[in-house]
Amino acid sequence: MPAISFQSVCKTYQTPNGPFHALDHVSLDIAQGEFFGLLGPNGAGKTTLISILAGLTRATSGRVLVQGSDVQIDYAAARRKLGIVPQELVFDPFFNVREALRFQSGYFGVQHNDDWIDELLDSLGLADKAGANMRQLSGGMKRRVLVAQALVHKPPIIVLDEPTAGVDVELRQTLWHFIARLNKEGHTVLLTTHYLEEAEALCGRIAMLKSGRVVALDATSELLKAASGNVLVFKTDSVLPPALAAQARVTGRVVQMVAHDTQEIEQHLAALRQAGVEAQDVEIRRADLEDVFLGVMAAATGGRGA
Repeated sequence: MPAISFQSVCKTYQTPNGPFHALDHVSLDIAQGEFFGLLGPNGAGKTTLISILAGLTRATSGRVLVQGSDVQIDYAAARRKLGIVPQELVFDPFFNVREALRFQSGYFGVQHNDDWIDELLDSLGLADKAGANMRQLSGGMKRRVLVAQALVHKPPIIVLDEPTAGVDVELRQTLWHFIARLNKEGHTVLLTTHYLEEAEALCGRIAMLKSGRVVALDATSELLKAASGNVLVFKTDSVLPPALAAQARVTGRVVQMVAHDTQEIEQHLAALRQAGVEAQDVEIRRADLEDVFLGVMAAATGGRGA
């Protein structure tokens, strides 16, 4: 039995311009104990899919099962099996951190949970904030509390919707160390993130969404094999001529150009010299998940727009 099963899930919103298909027959299974990544650009349908999984939004058609429990028909059983960390910072301003976690335990009927709460506080770097009012915490600390609230009832399935968006490096490392430990202990993890290096390092399998459709679904290692080749990376203060700019990915002074072999690398360098572009800090790296992602999204652009 899969931990999570999305079965031909559709979500359609009626708008003044006609129906908008946020999800278009999304089907995929996530195995028990898997660390699964769900990637896509803004507006691809990731959060809509998570909201349907959590019971916050109803699918127009299709089914979602959590360890066999239908999220609409058997909502209570499905919800008990999930621990969801949302994108938004949602908190009760009237409680301190420990009280918030105790109340969250109570929502799931879990009593005498202080030992596990203490472990969560320690593992997420919140031990010294246990008595602090939620209003006094920084944004990063509030996000740590959200993670603790999602885990306080020891759910077998952990759903992380952009958990490290806008947080510091320390929190990211602390969070991933703890989540990786829980995954090794048998917890299933579903992650959405825009930090593709995180997905590449953590996820054994990845699905990519665009415009509400699954456009790629495979093991991370297999997706990376499909991007066999190299990337020429350099810095420049020069403006690239149009012919080179069309092949490049430019971020400030950093330019990246895909090169499938040594001959193509030399062709790029020769074109740069001929155009009078001064390249600094030149390096060659292997293609990574970001390159795969951009390639998949570009190939999927032939479909309907986002």
